[in-house]
Amino acid sequence: MGNQLIWDDRFNIGIEIIDKEHKKLFKIMNKLFTANENEIKSQWFCQEGIKYFKEHAVRHFSEEEEYMSSIGYKDLEMHRRLHEDFRLRTLPSLERELEKTDYDKDAISHFLGVCAGWLIGHTLTEDHAIAGNEETKWSDFLPEEEQEAVKETIRRLLHDMFQLDAQAVSECYGGERFGNGIYYRLIYADKSGSKREIILIFEEKLLSATVGKLIGSRSSKIDVTLLNAARYTAMQFTERIKKHFSNSDQYTIKSEHLLTYEQFHQTIEKEHLRYSLLYDTGEGYFAFCCMRPQQEKEINGTFVNTENEMTQVKKYLWINEQENSSGKKKLLIVDDSAAIRYAMKKLLQNDYQTSLAGSGLSAIRCITLDRPDLILLDYDMPVCDGAQILKMIRAETAFADIPVFFLTGKVDKASVNRVLPLKPDGYLLKSTKLLDIKKNIDRYFEHSFA
Repeated sequence: MGNQLIWDDRFNIGIEIIDKEHKKLFKIMNKLFTANENEIKSQWFCQEGIKYFKEHAVRHFSEEEEYMSSIGYKDLEMHRRLHEDFRLRTLPSLERELEKTDYDKDAISHFLGVCAGWLIGHTLTEDHAIAGNEETKWSDFLPEEEQEAVKETIRRLLHDMFQLDAQAVSECYGGERFGNGIYYRLIYADKSGSKREIILIFEEKLLSATVGKLIGSRSSKIDVTLLNAARYTAMQFTERIKKHFSNSDQYTIKSEHLLTYEQFHQTIEKEHLRYSLLYDTGEGYFAFCCMRPQQEKEINGTFVNTENEMTQVKKYLWINEQENSSGKKKLLIVDDSAAIRYAMKKLLQNDYQTSLAGSGLSAIRCITLDRPDLILLDYDMPVCDGAQILKMIRAETAFADIPVFFLTGKVDKASVNRVLPLKPDGYLLKSTKLLDIKKNIDRYFEHSFA
């Protein structure tokens, strides 16, 4: 038996008409999982099943929205936007992949993994919020028309200021690392103390190709002059975006900070985002994140003002360079358990540059944005398991040679035989002592890069 969606009490939100439809969607997905693993079932069967799933899901969205409207659900419009994003963006993208590959087995597996992952996540968070069991994490997101306005304003500014034809590649950027980055934060406040926090993330090569080019810099390295020029350019850039704040004219800059990647990641994980956009500019990646701080907290990062900017900028560049040019190998840890991810990060972060992903889709995006030297991949994940993720990696020419270790509790013969043709580079048992896991990773790099 392959992947199956297992219904348990976590998925019951306590609203009978919605729970009933969710169970039906789970059953449809499970039939498709079984059909895709069955060599006897035809391509036509899977094709028709996918069409049925899509039609049923879209109808369910409509019925769920009608129910939310009937009870006066306050986050109806945001919930509708999430449905629309899946229906109008995610599903069409998956369908194009299916058509391009003529519905081959891997494309169907990808379709099922994405849809099941979305269904699980949406049910456990946003749908529970309908019943008041959870707070929607998107509660602070801008209305759709305002988000589109912000996205278009940024795209236009990148073109007008730097002649870049940027494409928004994500409207829900989750903070994945991309290359060597500069993380610049501005905190605004009004007279009442209400705050807005904005973080701009520049891939270093993007700064060299834009601001560096404008000031005649001949080096690709970020120095004090270039970073100061970039800071003041970014302030003006942000002033143009600030008009999308309510009462924008009342907000002024209270502080600015330069962050390491770790400080940025800690910040973005704690806050509810108003928008979080990632662009591919053709010269490097650029991200723009805006949040409204939920509570007073210690502000991390290198604090910069006009009195200390020369010393602080220089200090930050030194810290960032140590982080980026330490020669540390890059590890991507993929596991659906947050506890495992952070335990592994704590174990390895002193000697390796570590990134984390909680699902196959997040892992693929991390690999695309910042190629790792080794992937530690949980074998036994729900829906899209380690074997499927490894298939996706091996199917992409650009990723196919990245070494992958399974981090698993499974060493039974059937599990091992299933992935041997995909040539994993090793297995690490979760029951192994943490220090022994690290010794195995150290030994691998010693032998591979000697």
